[in-house]
Amino acid sequence: MSLLRSLGGWCAVVWLGAVPCVAQAQESPAEESGWEHQFGLEVRANYRRSDDNIFKTPFTIQGSPVFEETVDPGNHYEVSDATLFADVSRGDLFTLHGKLDLIDLYDRNPTSTGQKADIDEAWVRFGREPEPATLAPKSGVYLKLGKIPKFERQDDRHLQSYGLVSTAFNRFEETGAEMGFHLGRHLYLKVRGAFGNPVFLRDPNALAGDNGTPGRRTPVPTGDLNSGIPILYNAHFANFNVDGKFETGVGLGWRMADEAGRNGLDVLGWWNERKLADSVKIHGTFYGGDLDILNGPEVGLPLSDVSYPITNDRKREAGGNVWLYLGGFSFFGQYVDQDLAGLPRTGWEAEAAWRFDLPLVWGVAGRQLFPSIAPAVRYSTLDNHFRNPRMTPSPSFAWDWEKTDAGLRLGLIPGLDLTVEYAKNVFILASGAKRNNNEWLTTLGWRL
Repeated sequence: MSLLRSLGGWCAVVWLGAVPCVAQAQESPAEESGWEHQFGLEVRANYRRSDDNIFKTPFTIQGSPVFEETVDPGNHYEVSDATLFADVSRGDLFTLHGKLDLIDLYDRNPTSTGQKADIDEAWVRFGREPEPATLAPKSGVYLKLGKIPKFERQDDRHLQSYGLVSTAFNRFEETGAEMGFHLGRHLYLKVRGAFGNPVFLRDPNALAGDNGTPGRRTPVPTGDLNSGIPILYNAHFANFNVDGKFETGVGLGWRMADEAGRNGLDVLGWWNERKLADSVKIHGTFYGGDLDILNGPEVGLPLSDVSYPITNDRKREAGGNVWLYLGGFSFFGQYVDQDLAGLPRTGWEAEAAWRFDLPLVWGVAGRQLFPSIAPAVRYSTLDNHFRNPRMTPSPSFAWDWEKTDAGLRLGLIPGLDLTVEYAKNVFILASGAKRNNNEWLTTLGWRL
């Protein structure tokens, strides 16, 4: 453990540049002075079984048809991520947080050529930020700066997969600032400003797929991984980036909870808006993000044949969240209405989970075997209220989608758990026919 702490302290200096190392080297004086620190490591290994599907598009290259295909069908064993964590705090006055992803297989986009090291989060916060559905101790304010998650995102996730709404709108962090105001113990206001993540494309299952990768100068797949059956989504920059157009957001919420924090309700309404860039460079692909991805491929066809019917450069998202906690039971719901350059989209997502602590029956090396079990189910939809252009290599952009994820997380011993889940991914073609692109995902997670 002392070795891990030393490594964690070194990593925190690299990521954040401001860890008070004296607190690391001399624990007792640090604790006496009010400083607290924690470093951690998490590794995830996976078994994935993906359906094998292929769909012909109306697009052709030199007379050859272009297809949308499952990214990587069949059975696969893979290590998806290794994550380093670092947290340093001094009471409610100051918190420093870092999260570094290595490998990052399921966040990479394109999968084959995306960045394998990702500063997922790196921020400093002044003041206290209550968790969802917990009461603020009193009126107050906090300020958070750095690479931060959107305040409407669900962070208390119970499955390894993502729903359609969380994938499309708020999966990834942005570089910016957030300020929160506790207006008493129940009412709160949040405002944010950040460099918006670019609009891009990805398959909503585990792997994003390969699109616009070097050596592939057309939409025709030529590598080990296929294009996937993608949706439009807010992609991410692997590290700090200020290329995106500046986005502002505001949220107003109300919460109630018992003093122990086991039972609580939180309701939040929010709004985000920015202008779309003409093009945003994304690592590992020659496709551009934002308006560039909506204007269609540059293949010599008339713009009216390949471009989506965009009418402006505005990107606006408005929605509402609900968090509910009742002992071991939790519920999260979210609704989103988006205007993407004049292309309207709506979606909603709901997840219910229940964590049960199991009685002590067996033990290993002084630790309980099978300490907990947590079933979870999530349903999400994405409705695209616009039509495809006449010639497009990605007709799935405008299809309507439904996704049901069901799974079970079993604690094996403290720090080691196994999650088994199944994704039933249904999309509705322009003809009204329904098709599936389903996936099994098993994840062994170890955290130290």
